[in-house]
Amino acid sequence: MDLTLDSVRMGETGLSVSEIAFGTWRFGRETAAGNLETDRETARDLLSTYEAAGGRFIDTADIYGGGESERWIGEWLDERDRSEFVIASKVYWPTRENDPNANGLNRKHLRRQLGLILDRLGTDYLDILYIHRWDEDTPGREFMSTLDEFVRSGRVHYLGASTFRPNAWRLARANERARQHDREPFTLTQPRHNLVDREIEGEYLEFCREQGLAVFPWSPLAQGFLTGKYTREDGLTGESTASDSDRWAEQYLTAENFETLDVVQAVAEEVDATPAQVALAYHRHHPDITAPLVGARTVSQLEENLRAATISLSDDQFDRLDGAKAGPFERFL
Repeated sequence: MDLTLDSVRMGETGLSVSEIAFGTWRFGRETAAGNLETDRETARDLLSTYEAAGGRFIDTADIYGGGESERWIGEWLDERDRSEFVIASKVYWPTRENDPNANGLNRKHLRRQLGLILDRLGTDYLDILYIHRWDEDTPGREFMSTLDEFVRSGRVHYLGASTFRPNAWRLARANERARQHDREPFTLTQPRHNLVDREIEGEYLEFCREQGLAVFPWSPLAQGFLTGKYTREDGLTGESTASDSDRWAEQYLTAENFETLDVVQAVAEEVDATPAQVALAYHRHHPDITAPLVGARTVSQLEENLRAATISLSDDQFDRLDGAKAGPFERFL
């Protein structure tokens, strides 16, 4: 690609990451019809396309494709210098049937999964380990001490909390407990955020800003809605990434969201870009966002998304996008 992604500092850590991260949740994932969303060869092509654009920040999880995502990344990575890449994975979800200890953040599960993650990736360390969800059943002191053990051993460099569930007060309490006991705190988060999903605005983003936590939002294109492929006239067309199309349509195909999309498309015309590129450029210009996390089914789709790095928005354009839909607290003012 005729593009080289820049690097950005990961919050208040010493680590630099690519300004657009590449997410691999489709690798090895079976659709309801039993088809692979992304097969092994396509996964390799996507990873190589991201690399060719200067991308070095790859995100996966232990459950993606039943472990195939990590395995395919590991095979691809084996042909390269591991130290040049920042690799993130996640742990939480059940990994064995009929085993009550094979899920969540209990110490047994965490230790077992980290070993499996490293084996599949073919590496002796992870740059980032996220908790994929908050565990209501395991005491925070247990999983924070176990995660700290991983960092002290050198098998993990940084700790993160993924999704919106670990909200601000939970993160604050976990990090305060970690600091009181001289343990590693969470230094980055991965919540959902885009121009129509604004639930983290307010307390959550303010906490991340004040504490210097990096923020890497998933679903920056609102599961395809912000690409512009859905219209008021057509309703739900194409293939939704949601498992329940009716639920997806109810969430995204709303009058308010289409009004937001109108602004995205207007700005896209002004800067000669696609709506998807504008939605991603919004995150690149957002003062509280470190880097968006993008996925893709095809090489051409990934190339389009990565070219968002070349889009410059004026202050007026950013403000119009930012104000197109009210955040959760603005609704009540």
